Amino acid sequence: MILLNFTHPLTGGQVARLEALTGQPVERVVQIAVQFDPARPFAGQVVQLADAAGLTVQQWQSKAILVVPPALNFIAVALLAELHGRMGYFAAHLRTRLVEGSTPPRYEVAEIMNLQEIRLTARATR
Repeated sequence: MILLNFTHPLTGGQVARLEALTGQPVERVVQIAVQFDPARPFAGQVVQLADAAGLTVQQWQSKAILVVPPALNFIAVALLAELHGRMGYFAAHLRTRLVEGSTPPRYEVAEIMNLQEIRLTARATR
């Protein structure tokens, strides 16, 4: 699987944990720095952000991709829409959480959120 990380770098332990959760090896981690100009519209900037992943059209549509979203909610939702357009479905997302009582702050893998499954379940309530 390809891990697109739009936030802090993951540790070897975090990558091992997500491999255990998914049952798939991480083929490649793509670390993408997120720096947006708040004075400019986010739509164009999010296209550049997705382009920075360096994936081909075929890879977007055929590879197993897991996303660690950026922390800023406005960038995250715009990126979600951009990736859905490129992939044709909602990518699974990795959620991390603060390890309680850790000093300095440390984060652990909390869960893999299958957004496509969440969407399909929600459709049943329409």
